[in-house]
Amino acid sequence: MRAVRDIDREILRLAGPAFLALVAEPLFLLADAAVVGHLGTAQLAGLGIAAAVLQTAVGLCVFLAYGTTAGVARLLGSGDRRGALALGLDGIWLAVALGAAITVVGVLLTGPLVAAFGVEDDVAGFATTYLRIAFLGTAPLLVMLAATGVLRGLQDTRTPLVVAVGGNALNVVLNVVLVYGAGPVAGMGIAGSAWGSVAAQVASAAALAYVVVRGARRQQASLRPDLAGVRAAARAGAALVVRTLTLRAALLVTTYAVALGAGGRPDEVATHQLAMTLWGLLAFVLDAIAIAAQAITGRALGAGDVDGALALTRRMVTWGWASGLVTGVLLAAASPLLGPLFTDDPDVPGLLVPILVVAALGQPIAGVVFVLDGVLIGAGDGRYLAWAGLAVAFVYAPVTIAAVAWWDGGLVTVWVLFAGLFMTGRLVTLLHRARGDAWLRTGPTLAA
Repeated sequence: MRAVRDIDREILRLAGPAFLALVAEPLFLLADAAVVGHLGTAQLAGLGIAAAVLQTAVGLCVFLAYGTTAGVARLLGSGDRRGALALGLDGIWLAVALGAAITVVGVLLTGPLVAAFGVEDDVAGFATTYLRIAFLGTAPLLVMLAATGVLRGLQDTRTPLVVAVGGNALNVVLNVVLVYGAGPVAGMGIAGSAWGSVAAQVASAAALAYVVVRGARRQQASLRPDLAGVRAAARAGAALVVRTLTLRAALLVTTYAVALGAGGRPDEVATHQLAMTLWGLLAFVLDAIAIAAQAITGRALGAGDVDGALALTRRMVTWGWASGLVTGVLLAAASPLLGPLFTDDPDVPGLLVPILVVAALGQPIAGVVFVLDGVLIGAGDGRYLAWAGLAVAFVYAPVTIAAVAWWDGGLVTVWVLFAGLFMTGRLVTLLHRARGDAWLRTGPTLAA
């Protein structure tokens, strides 16, 4: 049995760089917003709409990272590094195919997608300009997801960190030059921001793909697409797409319930948005441990080490709970100070404090949920995660809407239900699965 200290060291080795890579992207997205924001309010609003559409499309393809991590880690644990890289390349080819399809559909439907938001003509014009260009970067974005999943499966989270920092720094530089600079390809306004982002995404995808291809060549793995392998990757990802949809649906229901209960009061909607942003930022800490869980669990089960997988799971659950406790205490302590940092509205800080206290109380639960989610993804248990997610969402959605529409529940009520009912529901379903042995399938493949 491995020493606890060795397990902790491995978790830190994988989770540390993963956390920094996760944090790098939203920080540089803020820099993008600052660049465009100085063009004008309409341009910034257009960027927000375009980003919402693009992030939804790309977010549904996160299985390219998660599923690839699990499959590659399992083959690596079984000693088949060549097979692991071949599987990873199948995931990258799937990303290319999906990216091409989304690009074509997205460019053709850019107008209707923007029009669905019902914004003013000037905002719609800027959103359309940005989104139509940004869709050209979909394939590179998906290749980045798949290649990152390959490297995580190979127990390498440092390379994605280096590429994330370098790519996002390039993105900022290109945005500034193309938006405000002089010359034949500069001073392009919001279109320059879109082209700068696409160029940075292409460079980042090329860097990550190069690392994977170099490793495949060293192992003499074929670089050509294996149609059977690509189809298998797509089938394996289907369950994770359903899981992701249930999570996004729950977040949309939460926002809808807040808007319904607010009765048109913008201060409550703004408070909710701010609280959700802070909650999402803390989620990066917990998600980094989940990423480590995916890679470590897949490798252990691939090696046939059931006892090791169980020991690792117990230790990572402790990490998740402890991390959630720390982030919860920090969030509760900082809750009176955060509101004034983000808004001058005198009503929002007072509304925000009780919401953040509720969110803080739910952090230890979220920590365990994130870790167990990562463990089961690493074990290739996506089908159970999909069904469990659907079950929890089907309970959470009507209860939350009813609490607002029929029982006059307010902002605090919605957040109590989110932290208490939704997250606890996920915790119960994940603990139920983790305490059994159906997910402990060993061997080089994810087949049951």
